[in-house]
Amino acid sequence: MRSKALPPARAQGHIVPFLEAAALFAALCIFARTAALMLAAAITAPLPMAETLFWLGRQSAQEQPASSVQVEAAPDSTPEAAASSLPQAVQALTGNIEDYLVPLLGEEARPADAGTVIEKNYPQGSGEKYIPCGVGSIKNNTRQTAADIAAEIENPLPFAIEPNSPDPQVLVMHTHATEDYRLSAGLWFAPGDGARSTDCSVNMCAVGRVVADTLNAAGINTLHDETLNDYPSYTGSYANSRAVVQQYLARYPSIKVVLDVHRDAIETESGSRYAPVCTVDGRQAAQVMIICGCDNGTTVQLPGWRQNLRFAAAWERSMEGMYPGFTRPVLFSYRFYNQDLTTGSLLIEIGGHGNNLNEALYAGQLAAKGLAAALLGGA
Repeated sequence: MRSKALPPARAQGHIVPFLEAAALFAALCIFARTAALMLAAAITAPLPMAETLFWLGRQSAQEQPASSVQVEAAPDSTPEAAASSLPQAVQALTGNIEDYLVPLLGEEARPADAGTVIEKNYPQGSGEKYIPCGVGSIKNNTRQTAADIAAEIENPLPFAIEPNSPDPQVLVMHTHATEDYRLSAGLWFAPGDGARSTDCSVNMCAVGRVVADTLNAAGINTLHDETLNDYPSYTGSYANSRAVVQQYLARYPSIKVVLDVHRDAIETESGSRYAPVCTVDGRQAAQVMIICGCDNGTTVQLPGWRQNLRFAAAWERSMEGMYPGFTRPVLFSYRFYNQDLTTGSLLIEIGGHGNNLNEALYAGQLAAKGLAAALLGGA
């Protein structure tokens, strides 16, 4: 403790002892208070520090967007609160997307005839064609009434996933496996870039690999088929992929979910490409869109469409709830896409040909985390 200055004068002897005694008493009080505070701090400081470390560790394990953390928010009303209800297997996922990302071309590689990319975030829909689905939505392009669809999607999944089962539960495959993405970092594409490739490190198989790895890490036994069903001929792709899926189902009757992973292609009349994008945890991802078919009684025969719709709704609720802005509305339409093979058959578009590969790879990981939460009971 620093020394104190002495009184400037000792004019009256009988007062001096009193003043010295008072000064000593005050010094002792100050010293005692400081020491007490220091001791209290030393004892209690580790507690908030430990709590902070625990909170940070939990947040890292959940891999939630930093922007979603809200202090003193109402329970169960924020993404953070929703994350706490996720299955432990999903909260514990620690896979690093950096392990999958690839180097992208810089501006020095841009050719003179490069095309233009326009980034766009597609919002959830509203109006008579759109049915609310959690914080997501379903676009109804059928004659089914909104009330019928709204009632159907409240029903539970028609199947149950067996966590940590030695038997496959999910099959990830690609009818259009050769669809790929642009490899440029900037908002441009070279002719032929983002079209089709037989290289499985850059086409849909690369995205499917991330999806399968993430599901397996969550304890959902998942197979990934990399058959190029659209090569050498695009014609007959769905007949080819149907045969592939049937072979898997015959060999592994435990499979309950079949995911056909594609990418979209959206462009302007002048040939500029749209890239559906959003930002999750500070990183840009491609937006995704689930497509669920419906039976029209004639050309499209899907007797189990209601069960598939329940699945689509559960996945949509999960993804959009975990990552606001990540999904485009579910497209519910008279489409077949081999969705009669199981009651858990869906097609998902991971971005479009305007997105770069890294945005699609990240989206694949996010979509799989949302799916794991839905399948394990966290939706």
